[in-house]
Amino acid sequence: MKKQIFIITGIVCLVMACTKDRMPTLIELDNQLSQNIEGASPDGTLDYYVLPQDDLDAIPQDPKNPLTRDKVELGKFMFFDTGLAMGALKEEGLGTYSCASCHIPEAGFRPGNFQGVADGGIGFGLLGENRLRNTEYLENELDVQSARPLSMVNVAYVKNTFWNGQFGGGGVNVGTEGVWDLLEDTERNHQGFEGIETQNFEGLITHRITINKELLEDLGYLEMYDGVFGDVPEEDRYTIRTASFAFSAYIRSIISDKAPFQEWLQGNKRALSADEKNGAILFFGKAQCYNCHYQQNLGSLEFHALGVNDMDQIPSYNTSPDDRRNLGRGGFTLREEDNYKFKVPGLYNIGDSEHYFHGASKRTLEEVIEYKILAEGENPRVPEERISEKFNTLVLSETEKAQLLVFLKNGLRDPDLIRYQPTSVPSGSCFPNNDYQSRLDLGCY
Repeated sequence: MKKQIFIITGIVCLVMACTKDRMPTLIELDNQLSQNIEGASPDGTLDYYVLPQDDLDAIPQDPKNPLTRDKVELGKFMFFDTGLAMGALKEEGLGTYSCASCHIPEAGFRPGNFQGVADGGIGFGLLGENRLRNTEYLENELDVQSARPLSMVNVAYVKNTFWNGQFGGGGVNVGTEGVWDLLEDTERNHQGFEGIETQNFEGLITHRITINKELLEDLGYLEMYDGVFGDVPEEDRYTIRTASFAFSAYIRSIISDKAPFQEWLQGNKRALSADEKNGAILFFGKAQCYNCHYQQNLGSLEFHALGVNDMDQIPSYNTSPDDRRNLGRGGFTLREEDNYKFKVPGLYNIGDSEHYFHGASKRTLEEVIEYKILAEGENPRVPEERISEKFNTLVLSETEKAQLLVFLKNGLRDPDLIRYQPTSVPSGSCFPNNDYQSRLDLGCY
């Protein structure tokens, strides 16, 4: 009996000793991570990176388009509703696509494929990876973009939207007024709205979305629309302009506040694993990711040339080596020194879909990490002297690369972005696509 007691006591002591050995290590990781974040934070605090939880007032917004629950809800329905797609070029495309065709929640609000296809697309697959060209459309008739669509997650923190930051008259675009009228898609910057609203004024037209009173009534939106925009004179109420306010309000509400890193920032130190903490320490330290990815969305309004390939250099729809978008920031400012520089994107839910950089030239996050470690441009169009001074070689062990990867993939992943998708839309249409093949893929009958 004494022997048994001795053995049990020894086991208890051993467990306690192991716990004591392990706890300081976890505490040290938390302390080191806190120090690194505070050193990277623009205001020197952890709180800078805490995203709002279900608090519209705390979300950055356009003073001319204040957020309300009803406006966000209206925008959410319309964002997914294929019934608004009545500007399609061909009859086969009418009512078959939505904004969510290229911004899928489960794919981190990006396309499931390397290139988004709205009007002229067909099929969906599981996460949009099987969205292909409808053979009834010529390639130049497709509504596609020659740069990979950016994520909508935390875009409320992006002052100037698009890979080249061309939308919105404030922020980094102060001083660029001289080119706004030279480019047909940026003259709206004169209206004085923020980047998201300005881009949506243009985007709803570009993506062939129709807004008028008759259609809104037919689709079941009229009462909701009048409730949100009842203070707008009726002759101006049912327009792309007001619709863009609703779309923008919804987009601003998409916040990744359930990511483990967010939980850790808010005090739950168990939200991140040891490997994820080590990866975060690398992110805000040795790996130097924070040099560019330092704002609340873990992106920034800096523009850098990394020498990655453009989308026309991979098999893609309706792209060209002469496309202005290939010049990045320079395609907007028209300054040669800005050529090939692209905006630093946010990183939350970055692992939810494949294909990275503006040209979708890298398929996986592992490839992205390796590319940034080697710091060697791949695009022969980009002169060496244009490559960013922040694009430098790194030395990371295989363990460190794995830790950085798990932080990016898991630590920054909000697992419930589907909460921003409606269960149905007023029109009753299948969404995010409503073509025959998509209905089969999505189980809409």
